[in-house]
Amino acid sequence: MSRFALIYDQIRFEEKALIRAAEELGLSINPLSSKTLVLRSDSPPELDFALIRCISYFRGLHIASILNGLNISTISSFFTLNIAGNKLFATSALLKHGVKTPKTYIAFTPKSAGEAAESLGYPVVLKPVVGSWGRLIALIRDSDTADAIFEDRSYMYPLYQIYYLQEFVEKPSRDIRCIMIGGEPVAAIYRYSPPGDWKTNVAIGGRAEPCEINDELAEISIKASEAVKGEFVGVDIMEAEGRYLVHEINPTPEFKATMSATGKNIAAEVIKYIKRKLRR
Repeated sequence: MSRFALIYDQIRFEEKALIRAAEELGLSINPLSSKTLVLRSDSPPELDFALIRCISYFRGLHIASILNGLNISTISSFFTLNIAGNKLFATSALLKHGVKTPKTYIAFTPKSAGEAAESLGYPVVLKPVVGSWGRLIALIRDSDTADAIFEDRSYMYPLYQIYYLQEFVEKPSRDIRCIMIGGEPVAAIYRYSPPGDWKTNVAIGGRAEPCEINDELAEISIKASEAVKGEFVGVDIMEAEGRYLVHEINPTPEFKATMSATGKNIAAEVIKYIKRKLRR
């Protein structure tokens, strides 16, 4: 029997569903809390594989780094977490693979960020290069607001002094989250903005409805997943003037809303994929 661990920060709906699916599908699983985990360079853990489900991006990234360095496979891998978990790195990978994204400008000082925003044209969206759940994302409508926000960011941790600016895409009050497992689209949802907000994150009150995966949506989702070597990722897509644009890739996707909206057992599909992977 393969030695399979699920590494978590806290047990949420998704982790419970994955543990239950593993039990039902006959795969022995060892849940390990990252808060008590100790990894040693001179003594690899007795594992064949780990599914990393850390809420903390940096914790999961560093766990994947040491495990992969010890020749233990993980989902997501260090490569996938590093690239998909950083919006700038992800944008670079998507562009390299010919995946359409919103127009993006990068600057490194408040002054150059202001110039970039003027060139991009207001309103613009400022995102931290690392972050989730819509935190620290700002819709900037004019230069005065931009100057104030850019100055604030200049006093923050250096990571927040990388000014990642995107065009504000006129779209329906929704985006699409496509769940990818083993390079294939498994399920997709529309994520609608909550009343009075422009962000579509379900974690902050957005509403989910099922989305049919047409050929064009499948194609761009597959290409995006390939760009980050994703085995289990969520691809976030905007609809803009009859075309799809990928704006983010989540390397540790939540899927409670997707399961609820579509009836698709995402946890079971993940475990089935892992079982196939372990048999290779």
